[in-house]
Amino acid sequence: MNQQDVKKIYTKYSSVYDRVFSHFFFPRIRLGIDKSKISKGDRVIEVGIGTGLSLPLYPPGCNIVGIDVTRKMLEKAKEKKQRHRLDHVDLFEMDAENMTFCDNSFDHALAAFVVTVVPNPEKMVSEIKRVTKKGGNIVILNHFCSKNSFLSKVEQVFSPVCEKWGWRSDISLDLLSNHCNLHINKVIKKNKLDPWSIIIATNRK
Repeated sequence: MNQQDVKKIYTKYSSVYDRVFSHFFFPRIRLGIDKSKISKGDRVIEVGIGTGLSLPLYPPGCNIVGIDVTRKMLEKAKEKKQRHRLDHVDLFEMDAENMTFCDNSFDHALAAFVVTVVPNPEKMVSEIKRVTKKGGNIVILNHFCSKNSFLSKVEQVFSPVCEKWGWRSDISLDLLSNHCNLHINKVIKKNKLDPWSIIIATNRK
């Protein structure tokens, strides 16, 4: 998928995204934020904030910056910001692979269900590391390719089909972490059969 494909698909999703995906994503986002160790006064970036499902979940006293490349998704997030009166939230239309923020702009980072959506996930993770301070937590929520050889092959075969729906199924966590030098502290799943993982990493630059 290229960026135009992503925008086209998620523009279509924007009006139904919360109804379709919130049941699956919301509890995992909540757990990911809980594990982020966000403190009062921290500045946090959420990459691929989408419709802003996460916005009411952040602890009070922190400052949230959310970015997304799809304008229609971001409009839904802005509606939530206004509805919940979230004055500590700033939202920007921005490419996650080429952010306009300065180095070390944020204390922590969250990327929920976006690694398998962007055209170049390694570049996105590298950008997240760049804008996050050394020692900050980077939390990534996503499905990653199975380490079981048979299941991995199945995921690779079906990935072109998944792309038509807006995501890939063949992204390997090992390749991503090795390529981006991502120091992973813990991998959490809500249960053993959960297809999604919550990656807790420390930014070691």
